[in-house]
Amino acid sequence: MFIYLYLPLLFITLYTITQHFLHKILNHPPTPFPTLPLFGHIYLLSTNPKLPLHRTLSSISDRHGPITFLQLGSRPVLLVSSPSAAKQCFTENDVVFANRPNLLNGKHFGYNFTSLQWSSYGDHWRNLRRISSVELLSSHQLNLRSGILKYEARALIRKILGNFSDSNEIVGLRSVFFEYSYNVVMRMITGEEEEGGEIGGSVVFEEIVGEMARVTIDANVIDFVPFVGSIWGWFWNVEEKMVLVQRKRDEFMKNVIEECLRRREGGGGGGAGGGCGKKDLIQILKDLQKKESEYYTDEAIRNLLLVLVQGATHTTSTTLEWALSLLLKNPAILQKARTQIENHTQNKCLITLSDLPEIPYLRCIINETLRMHPAAPLLTPHVSSEKCMIGGFDIPRGTILLVNAWDIQNNSEIWEEPEKFMPERFEGDKIYEFKYFPFGWGRRACPGENLAINMVGIVLGCLIQCFDWESVGEIDMSEGGGVITEKVEPLCVKFVPRDFVLDFFS
Repeated sequence: MFIYLYLPLLFITLYTITQHFLHKILNHPPTPFPTLPLFGHIYLLSTNPKLPLHRTLSSISDRHGPITFLQLGSRPVLLVSSPSAAKQCFTENDVVFANRPNLLNGKHFGYNFTSLQWSSYGDHWRNLRRISSVELLSSHQLNLRSGILKYEARALIRKILGNFSDSNEIVGLRSVFFEYSYNVVMRMITGEEEEGGEIGGSVVFEEIVGEMARVTIDANVIDFVPFVGSIWGWFWNVEEKMVLVQRKRDEFMKNVIEECLRRREGGGGGGAGGGCGKKDLIQILKDLQKKESEYYTDEAIRNLLLVLVQGATHTTSTTLEWALSLLLKNPAILQKARTQIENHTQNKCLITLSDLPEIPYLRCIINETLRMHPAAPLLTPHVSSEKCMIGGFDIPRGTILLVNAWDIQNNSEIWEEPEKFMPERFEGDKIYEFKYFPFGWGRRACPGENLAINMVGIVLGCLIQCFDWESVGEIDMSEGGGVITEKVEPLCVKFVPRDFVLDFFS
């Protein structure tokens, strides 16, 4: 009878040993031992639950090498944490890894979650990418819409000034930064004129983004461990939560589009591309829909706009919070940036986008912030469409690729004193190929890099120029979890407006 008690243990032992040698025979990258049935290496992710995922994966790479093969439940994963391996993935194997993994699959829930899934690499993806780049994110379009960033940067300064009554006033900036990012992107896609007043909806959208981030973690359990995940999903009502947040997102963007169309029909706002005399993105998509209604469906338009708005708002606001936090912890760097700004402007005006190239230290600060705290530390996952070779190892088709950009950008063998905030390391024309790539690389790199740098640059410059800042106690720099890594504790500050600012806005 006791033999039956030992059978499960015997099975697990034989399974783990077989898997270990099978990986060697198939020439897969080094893999941690043991690989458990059903769960694979998921147990490694729970060794220190307080650590964010990118730091946990970094410790795994430290033990097993910069190219590590993981079995996360039912999903094979290639973990890369070296510049040379990342270069192989994003150059000679760029097409192989041009697809995204099919996560949050609607079949688990009996609901269509296409707006939460990435588009497969192909003609459809290339068309959406072209529309986004040509009509919104190109340098030409950003120049045409530069007035939006100028207007919203000043609106943010006014908002902060409105909270000032005395030097002991404490202000939380997370929602302020999110509202700014949201307003910029929303004005760009709707063509709302700067003089059109408040955009509205940032609070609601911030709640939707937060809810999506929380529910996604539970839903991913179902993606990686379907059998256990189904029980987990039932216990935590994941299906109901996913359906609810998806409907909220759809309804939100549907209302945005309808309001934009109503304004245009009524002759008030919209349609002018933010004062640049050009059609807004919604109008462009609606015109395309008239020609190809089966392709440019209402759902397809909503999904594209949701991707653009959500992708730009959360990452930009998070980067602004990290940047100001780092400056408050390094007042000498903040003062150096302020001196460069004042030498350029003489405090006769607030900085604009055209001033940014003349204030290079500000860009160094942004680069160093993104090096230490990339908005998406693991970038966005890729998946191999066919068998390939990385670092001399065979990578099977259908393997998820996770490139730990945080690990590479904070590696002491690559960077001098990586834990130290040193914007000076980015001065000059230094090239950090595959040692620094917070926006990804290759075909599916983030197309909004220029927009993000401009959005962060103009506001960060104005904040440095306009206020004397003081932190409230010791600033907690702990990182949260999730795809977009926020500070665990929101940044709360005290501030005093500088004299010229009060005169400027009087």
